[in-house]
Parts: sequence; structure tokens; C-alpha cells
Amino acid sequence: MKNLFIWYPKCTTCQKAKKYLENNNISFEERHIVEETPSKKELERWIKQSGLEIKKFFNTSGLKYKELNLKEKLPNMTEQEKIELLSSNGMLIKRPLFVSDKTVLLGFKEKEWREKI
Repeated sequence: MKNLFIWYPKCTTCQKAKKYLENNNISFEERHIVEETPSKKELERWIKQSGLEIKKFFNTSGLKYKELNLKEKLPNMTEQEKIELLSSNGMLIKRPLFVSDKTVLLGFKEKEWREKI
């Protein structure tokens, strides 16, 4: 599997992450999170691979998250409903997202990326 970098180009954190990958000669295939929103199957696989709670995959600071009042709704939703919701709108997914054979990283924390990539 190629390294996959899923991002939103206007996001400054995503831009920093991309620059980090390029500066460290880490090859990747890039995907625009809105134009090519991850599918339910991809999200299920990545959530399992990451070992993280599904709520970590939500972009809690995003306008769409707030607009849909997800802080209140998520606790009452099933895992399938949450995955369905994430796959319906890329802006709900925490970004950037880096997926490799070894790891799934959400958001960009340089120290964490350096340790895990």
C-alpha cells in the first residue's frame, strides 16, 4: 500500500504536514478530503488500524461539526451511524490524515509523525 495523505489544501495545518512529508522525502499519494471523501469501508479499516476511538476521527473544531450540533448527538449514535456521517462529508473528518501500512495519523503533530512514519 502506498502512503496516503488526505488533506484539505486551504488548511494551514495540512500545508505544514505536506511540507514535512516532502522535506523528509516521504513518498505519498495525496487526496483532497472533500473531492474524494473517504468511503465507509476505508474509514472502518483506518479506525480499526489506528486503535483510536471513532470520535477522534471527527473534526470537532469544524463549522460543519458545530452546525450539526454533533457534540450533543454523537454520544447517542451507533458506530455505524458515525461512520456513515463521516463518509458523507469530508469536512467532518479530522485532517490531515496519513495512512500507511504501519500507522494511521490524525491531525499534524510533528513529533508524533517523526516517531511513527
